[in-house]
Amino acid sequence: MITLDSPVESVLGAAKGNKAKARLEGISQRLGIRTVGELLRHFPRRYLETGSLSALDELKEGQLLTVVGEISSSQSRTYRDRRTGRTAYRQEVTLRTEGPSLQLTFFAQQAHVGKFNEQRLSRGRRGIFMGKVGSFRGQWQLANPQMVLFGADGEASEELAALSLETIGPLYPIYPATKDVESWDLQKAITFARTLIEDVPELLPESVMDEYDVLDARTALDLVHAPDNWAQITKARHRFRFEEALVTQLVLGRSRRAIRRAGARSRAGGDGGLLAAFDAALPWELTAGQSEIGTQIEADLAQPHPMNRLLQGEVGSGKTLVALRAMLRVVDSGGQAALLAPTEVLAQQHHRSVTDLLGDLAPGGMMGGVGVELLTGSMTKTQRAEPLSRLATGESGIAIGTHALLEEQVQFFDLGLVVVDEQHRFGVEQRAALTDKAGSPPHVLVMTATPIPRTVAMTVFGDLEVSTLSELPAGRAAIQTNVVPLAEAPAWIDRVWQRVREEVEAGHQAYVVCPRISTDESEQVAVDTDFWHYISVEEGEEPATWPLRAVEELVVELSTGPLAGLRVSKMHGRMTPDEKDRTMRAFSTGEIDVLVSTTVIEVGVDVANATTMVLMDADRFGISQLHQLRGRVGRGGLPGLCLLVSHAPVGSDARARLDAVASTTDGFELSRVDLEQRREGDVLGRSQSGYRSSLQDLRVLRDEDTILAARRAAESLLDSDEDLAGQPLLAESVLMMEASRESDFMDKS
Repeated sequence: MITLDSPVESVLGAAKGNKAKARLEGISQRLGIRTVGELLRHFPRRYLETGSLSALDELKEGQLLTVVGEISSSQSRTYRDRRTGRTAYRQEVTLRTEGPSLQLTFFAQQAHVGKFNEQRLSRGRRGIFMGKVGSFRGQWQLANPQMVLFGADGEASEELAALSLETIGPLYPIYPATKDVESWDLQKAITFARTLIEDVPELLPESVMDEYDVLDARTALDLVHAPDNWAQITKARHRFRFEEALVTQLVLGRSRRAIRRAGARSRAGGDGGLLAAFDAALPWELTAGQSEIGTQIEADLAQPHPMNRLLQGEVGSGKTLVALRAMLRVVDSGGQAALLAPTEVLAQQHHRSVTDLLGDLAPGGMMGGVGVELLTGSMTKTQRAEPLSRLATGESGIAIGTHALLEEQVQFFDLGLVVVDEQHRFGVEQRAALTDKAGSPPHVLVMTATPIPRTVAMTVFGDLEVSTLSELPAGRAAIQTNVVPLAEAPAWIDRVWQRVREEVEAGHQAYVVCPRISTDESEQVAVDTDFWHYISVEEGEEPATWPLRAVEELVVELSTGPLAGLRVSKMHGRMTPDEKDRTMRAFSTGEIDVLVSTTVIEVGVDVANATTMVLMDADRFGISQLHQLRGRVGRGGLPGLCLLVSHAPVGSDARARLDAVASTTDGFELSRVDLEQRREGDVLGRSQSGYRSSLQDLRVLRDEDTILAARRAAESLLDSDEDLAGQPLLAESVLMMEASRESDFMDKS
């Protein structure tokens, strides 16, 4: 008997040989489908609207045609693309139908795509083809039609012979596929599995399905794979998105309740002397947002349960100041605070900036003040000895460091607050390693300069209270961002270096960021192509490959060429921590005019005199990363300039990303664009989501209403039965996700 737990090969048919073996490997390894249940949860990516499939009896120019046919001939040809001047590839196919034959033409700009078309569009293949019909030299043709191919050459011939126009429904499912596995293979297996599986366990309580108008699991599975109309697809999809949202919200809801149950020492501030003295000495006033969030944090710290708060704000919005005031509140209460930074460069800068902000309150100041210790991986045992001793005895109140803070020998006298900067660089496991050093659960404040839309915060950080710094401090200047399109105007790179020289001659400094350290790295140039094995490559340019610029080579090129005479230096991850620190100090003090770097300067590096940011091969960076890097300039009241240098052609996804960044400096708007272009799991990273599967069918922007409804349903279920004892299947799914959150936290590189 075949069940949802049966191995997937049980429904793949009896075909033997290398092709069958390759197909099984593709399904189980590349698609991650190992059971029949996982196969049934492999939903169509889209649907081919077949309308009324019919033979070609009365064709008209421009008519949208959907037809079943067999390839009777297939020829590969090359030609010179007039626009690019490069060799392009064309596959000319003759399709035999129940009516007149059709000519099909498939165009490709790159050799590997042309080869791919040649292999799959072989003589004897059958499939569904859809496109606008036209005529050429008295013969009907389709150019770059969409298609679904049935099986491999000669495979399942009896089944294919039985396939007729009448057996294909009005909406034909197209499944995400991979090498050696086509949509047709998956459609056959899923259809067969649906006929065998009688019992589909129901995860959702009947009361929830009724209240929120959600289909049962069995009906939803049938409709998502074999719909008659779009309304059925909508209802089926809603069921599975609601289910995913509900399980996620139950996990987050249980986490919020567990945090509130955990006891913590109130950190009300004692006499508040340190914080009061600090505020009095500040040479500027807090922004309204900083004051409001500061009040929220102080209220959290005074509670007998741990604060668990996310502080988000644009680059330069003043998050560090808010965090420092929270740390001083804890020190006023007799406790200690630790600030965890992702890089030594950032940790060192935090140490300098915190010490500078404290002034006479810092160690060695007139008031004796609060001890601030720095701990990094590059420090020797001797260098660490005294800071470790002062933290263990409580002599020092604040520790700032990298992963070195997590080491076993680091002990605190009374750790009351953990601050995690650029939290997307850390997994929850790492944060837990630091909080475990406290005698009682410490308060936690995590910060990010990557703006997070409300639905993301609700879905991924739903166990945190969220505070947002939306205004920038006074003195932040506007940043002009321009795309430098080398694909259309290669000579513009000369103007880029001319603008850098002009800024330096005006007394300012510039960053130049490259995606690679050196050209001798064994890296593959990842081309952003997204065509699927089950449809034809649609007409249009694929991005060309080109050598990515590297720090080591570019710094020499600039020093001896367009920027000769300027003080050009480099920084990247292969340099020692001391080398990076010396370089950043020299850049900060104006001893370096142009710093050529990797993204090591992405977070937290503040140089007020830097006005220009040049991003080489900018299309290789994500939107959030581009926004973060851009925020390194315009920080000293001087107008900033950001130049996005790219070979990405007009119309490509990569170019669209760059145009979006150039069009606005609103980080929250860009975060929405980023989410719309990429899967949430890619955007958030596993370290943020804390769930190895990330989001499957749910999309936090598209499904906001579903998430809100699921959150209400989750709270209601937990209010009546927090352990979900009355819903064992739902409880099992929740426990699985909770276990995943505990075990699969990875550092984001």
